[in-house]
Amino acid sequence: MEMNMDTSLIVALAVVVVIVIILFKTAVIVPQQNAYIVERLGKFARKLDAGFHILIPFMEKVAYKHTLKEQAVDIAEQICITKDNVQVGVDGVLYLQVLEPTRASYGIGNYMFAIAQLAQTTLRSEIGKIDLDRTFEERGTINANVVAELDKASDPWGVKVLRYEIKNINPPHDVLSAMEKQMRAEREKRAVILTSEGERDAVINQAEGDKQKVIKESEAAKQQQINEAQGEAEAILAVATATAEGLRRVALSLTEEGGNEAMQLRVAEQYIGEFGNLAKTGNTYVVPANLGDLTSMMALATDIAKGKKGPSAGAT
Repeated sequence: MEMNMDTSLIVALAVVVVIVIILFKTAVIVPQQNAYIVERLGKFARKLDAGFHILIPFMEKVAYKHTLKEQAVDIAEQICITKDNVQVGVDGVLYLQVLEPTRASYGIGNYMFAIAQLAQTTLRSEIGKIDLDRTFEERGTINANVVAELDKASDPWGVKVLRYEIKNINPPHDVLSAMEKQMRAEREKRAVILTSEGERDAVINQAEGDKQKVIKESEAAKQQQINEAQGEAEAILAVATATAEGLRRVALSLTEEGGNEAMQLRVAEQYIGEFGNLAKTGNTYVVPANLGDLTSMMALATDIAKGKKGPSAGAT
């Protein structure tokens, strides 16, 4: 009786152990951002997303495990030949992500290896299209072309190529030395050009300054002449205006009472004064013989004041 109880206990323990082992083998916990591919009897059954899952014992198993996170793949350095036949070592890093775990499992054997190899061949092709000098300038274009080709090829595999970045471009030492010499020559050339352009601009500025100086001086002289001419014209106009005003007043005075006598007296005074200067200057004038006749003297004085010669009477 006791033996039967011991046997039953052992069998029960064995059953429990088997059940635990089966649960351990069939229970699957999928982490976040992961996907498992389950096969049933060697054939695709379903995809397991993140969470707890139970498989059918002895019939189902997890065949493939994929991470859905973005992955970075290091692309080893390789020798590429540029369009101008220069060998350069180029390495890079590739970023990709699994979008379709099923196709990534059955579309290709090892998508990571395949994409890395395809990236190297595509990079060699892109480097061979451009010269060495442009490889440093066209990094963005090279990266974009590599991504476009890889994404097109990896689409049937359920993998998305996000971007590709060239890390280093390493030309040979002799090429680096030649490039450094070329850069020094270019810098010296630019320095000479900038110096000559500066000297040319200085000469042009100096000539322009001299031109402006001459123009300003000529304008100043012109304005000075205009001002002087205007001043002389105004002075002549003022003298003429004053003379005309004086003559007008003299003419007006003659029309008044006693004006004619005053004019004759004034003419007589001028006559006497001019007659007194004849001996000083030594000039010869014709004078009337009857100097005692005041009327004749007044007429002669009036003619002298007007710049005319009187009646001929004799010469002194």
